[in-house]
Amino acid sequence: MTDTHLTAPTRFIEADGDRFAYRRWGNAASGQPPLFFVQHFRGGLDHWDPLLTDGLAEGREVILFNGRGIASSTGTPRSRIEDLADDIALVIRALGLLQVDVLGFSIGGMQAQEVALRHPELVRKLLLLGTGLRGGDPTMAPKVLEIAPNPVPTAEDFLYLFFGRSDAAKKAGLAFWERRHLRADQDPPSSAAVAQAQAQAHAAYFAPLSGENPYAYLNAIKQPTLVLNGTNDIMIASINSWHLVQHIPNAQLLIYPDAGHGAQYQYPERFLKHAIQFLEEKA
Repeated sequence: MTDTHLTAPTRFIEADGDRFAYRRWGNAASGQPPLFFVQHFRGGLDHWDPLLTDGLAEGREVILFNGRGIASSTGTPRSRIEDLADDIALVIRALGLLQVDVLGFSIGGMQAQEVALRHPELVRKLLLLGTGLRGGDPTMAPKVLEIAPNPVPTAEDFLYLFFGRSDAAKKAGLAFWERRHLRADQDPPSSAAVAQAQAQAHAAYFAPLSGENPYAYLNAIKQPTLVLNGTNDIMIASINSWHLVQHIPNAQLLIYPDAGHGAQYQYPERFLKHAIQFLEEKA
């Protein structure tokens, strides 16, 4: 029987004294590198959309990953984006992989950038979804700081944080919410320590940079990069996506209408087509 998002077993790999949780399935015979997923604030293995993970798995292997101390992984949560990125590189190598494509969402997108900067040989392509950049614009809606730390987010929380404001956007959000809860053995929620560490990492990463062109460091990312956001990301301001594509030499930008932080979940069929086209283009 072929594994899917709902059936792929949670596995663990030991590295640097801790056990990192992951799930891996898909088309291993495709000739494409595995697609390595890095999740949003506090998110675990079951915060991804099965429509997207299974759709992408038809053309390659996919690997969902929990960082150190996150959800079902063990260890002390990291409080620096750079350390989170180094852990990703550690696990990629521990899995015996020479190169992967990396999809990072929100704080996961920041980690994906740092993997490409610090361990460029491991990364073929980047997909950066609803994310920011080092020294970027930290503006967020004030209500975000009230809702995002909720220990057990509700459907209403996700609708506010991730989706647009129209009735169609809310309908798409509730459909995503239903899909992401389909798996019977859900990954456990992340601890308060994870929330605290990741909030610290996020704040430090957005500290202002000096210089005439503070984002010039992104010129070192040579990998083909797809950046996605909605028109109004209230968590990580959409303008950050523009800064990313202006400074990563081989980057392209998609902005989905009436959408916010989780644009890929509001338009999953559209994003699936865009992501597959990008991943299968010759670099």
